[in-house]
Amino acid sequence: MNLQPIEILWVDDEVDLLKPHILFLLDKGYQVTSCNNGLEAIELVQKNRYEAVLLDENMPGLNGLETLSRLKNKQPKLPVIMVTKNEEEHIMEDAIGSKISDYLIKPVNPNQILLSLKKNLLDKNLIAEKTTRNYQQEFRKISLELMDLNTAEEWQEFYQKMIFWELELESLVDHGMIEIFQSQMKEANQLFSKFIKESYENWLINPEEAPELSHHLFKNKIKPLLKDNQPTLLLVIDNLRLDQWKTIEPFIIDFYQKEKEDTYFSILPTATQYARNSLFSGFTPLEISVQHPQWWKNDSEEGGKNLFENELLAAQLKRLNIEGKMSYHKITNIKNGKFLAKSLADHKNEKLTTVVYNFVDMISHAKSEMEIIKELASDDKAYRSLTGSWFKNSPLLEIINAASEHNYQLILTTDHGTINVTQAIEVIGDKESSLNLRYKTGRSLTYNSNKVFEVNEPKNIGLPKISINSKFIFALDYSYFVYPKNFHHYADLYNNSYQHGGISMEEIIIPFVVLQPKSNI
Repeated sequence: MNLQPIEILWVDDEVDLLKPHILFLLDKGYQVTSCNNGLEAIELVQKNRYEAVLLDENMPGLNGLETLSRLKNKQPKLPVIMVTKNEEEHIMEDAIGSKISDYLIKPVNPNQILLSLKKNLLDKNLIAEKTTRNYQQEFRKISLELMDLNTAEEWQEFYQKMIFWELELESLVDHGMIEIFQSQMKEANQLFSKFIKESYENWLINPEEAPELSHHLFKNKIKPLLKDNQPTLLLVIDNLRLDQWKTIEPFIIDFYQKEKEDTYFSILPTATQYARNSLFSGFTPLEISVQHPQWWKNDSEEGGKNLFENELLAAQLKRLNIEGKMSYHKITNIKNGKFLAKSLADHKNEKLTTVVYNFVDMISHAKSEMEIIKELASDDKAYRSLTGSWFKNSPLLEIINAASEHNYQLILTTDHGTINVTQAIEVIGDKESSLNLRYKTGRSLTYNSNKVFEVNEPKNIGLPKISINSKFIFALDYSYFVYPKNFHHYADLYNNSYQHGGISMEEIIIPFVVLQPKSNI
């Protein structure tokens, strides 16, 4: 793989004296543009793409530090290497405070400059080259492995590996490699959908053969972690995918050390009404409708579908003989988040403090309705970036910081993930059919596509019926359901939007992470 030439701008009022140095860099494969004043340098940086600037500190007119400040205002991430005769401490401090990448004292020899450039620039090209080469070597292994994935555990390991490669490849300039990865991911989701179609009903009928599912998570995974001598914060970030967890993880490790990172399977539908109610109740949706009918609403019924999570959780804790104080908090806006961060100390005598944070869900739903969100989250890379930008400035990070200060064990998880949909399927139903884009329930649901998992007996997969003849259908991999009326309008509206409720690795295989405060390690 040939590395692209690295474009360098060299700014020095005595630039004519630097010809030997410039020829040396040209011989090493660098492209060097030179100018002799700061104003011209600023214009050049605005018009051209340079990967680094060599900047003289002592120039007439706009001096080096002033030029540096303006360059950083235009391009904050542009590496600038300051070259100066002046060794005064305050000059160095000012330059370092302005985020220079390196500092060279004149006279400099060509090898010093080359070493500084390599240190600041070539590393990323070498890393990109190595990443591409490693993925090319891994590509065939992944393709062969795909043909032999037969268990839930194998699919979990495979998906975690794919997320690793996606995050490794996302910074590459070579979009060809990313496109190759995406095609492999599409093939994987098609095979995963087939696996779920063949396995899911058996999991619900024979739980001993199932992976960890939503309604068993609390009993099997959370209860054993609860302690008498340390409070636990259970943080359920709605709609959080595994790649989004990896995006926010670097911000959390300032306060917490990861003790365990795992994944579990969301139940179907991968929608809040079903998956989160099951998580908090310890029951399938069908069991909730039977055991706690006052706290369950079907899709066709009016009113909120997740209004009784606190009650469902309390009932499960009692059933599991979990004693001790507990509290439940649902955060839907910044004000509530900041209040909890400030008042978390009031809950540190509780065995379990449960927080549901809805912001990621707001992002995904808003994307299909607000053009600005569509622009900000146009693909998975942008979606992760948006999640990271929000998280590092959010009250949620303040809550996590406060939890660490008060010695909370942190259990971070979610109820389901989400997927970027691209293929509309026309579905015909009656007036009672549900509105979700990734699953439908009702009578007389008809369609003409093989991208559908149809379940005629909902009880076989732990789901209640709206009526005697109602069934469920689930969209597979990247498809979504649209009714015939104004089909093209709604197909275009929701194309390339993030939805959930159906079957894909992104929606079903979701994070479960246990962390301990660094002050306690």
